[in-house]
Amino acid sequence: MAEVRESLIPGDVLRRRVPLEKRGVEIAVQDWGGDGPIALLHHANGFAAALWAPVAERLRSRFRVVAMDARGHGDSSLPAEGAVAEAFDWEVMAEDLGAVAQWLLDESGQSQIGLGLGHSFGGTLTLAAEAAKPGLYRQIALADPVVPPTPEMLAKMDWGERPPLAELARRRRNIWPNREEARAQLAGKPLFATWTERARELYFMEAMRERDDGQVELKCSGLVEALVFESSTSLDLFDIVSKVGAPSLFLWAKNGNFPRLAYEELCKKMGETRIIDADAGHLIPMEEPGWVAEQVLSFCSS
Repeated sequence: MAEVRESLIPGDVLRRRVPLEKRGVEIAVQDWGGDGPIALLHHANGFAAALWAPVAERLRSRFRVVAMDARGHGDSSLPAEGAVAEAFDWEVMAEDLGAVAQWLLDESGQSQIGLGLGHSFGGTLTLAAEAAKPGLYRQIALADPVVPPTPEMLAKMDWGERPPLAELARRRRNIWPNREEARAQLAGKPLFATWTERARELYFMEAMRERDDGQVELKCSGLVEALVFESSTSLDLFDIVSKVGAPSLFLWAKNGNFPRLAYEELCKKMGETRIIDADAGHLIPMEEPGWVAEQVLSFCSS
């Protein structure tokens, strides 16, 4: 098992923990090393820092790459108050991201994070962290970031008590007898159909943990994932993006969840922006990691 994990995440990647004592959480990070400015990567809801591996290894030729696990995800701790709605407010989680960024800056002596790279809600949190402290990032790249619905949009939606994705997450199975059975049951699901083989294996090895009873469980429980989905409306992205100072790249998934028009409207409120279309689904980094890295490096070189 250790040998398989080693082949997925190279041995020189340093696994560290960032104690955010005032925030009641301990954030796990994977430090890929590399020379140059810091690149801070944030994953999508329900996933983990390790899913960035195929992208991170390409970026460290230019950056010191650090990927973080959100609270309640991956190897990060649950907040002190446990899995409750207010602990997974998106503004709170964006503050976690900002705190990790500041910890890295203080440690390195650098004055600015060179690149903020976020996928899905991780992209939205990256925008929120920059809006809270303009200039935190030199540049931002966003892989199909979530566009939380505005009050006007919510009024037109028939979600019932909860967003549909939250309902699915609450019903998600969390525990399997062993990793092999989890892999056998999940690998054929539509979610994983377009992923690379390495991305799928990273999920089974890094987004699950072994329990004391020998079974395996999701590191991010379905409940936590649901609470994150349910808290999406706590952030008004259309309001905050006008405060974003960093040049920003949007990678829009043609087969994803959000209309290109939404990103075009966001860009109108921002400074220097660019939108590039991806022939992929919402989970772009797991489907086309090489393409993502290529677009990000090209953007950072321009």
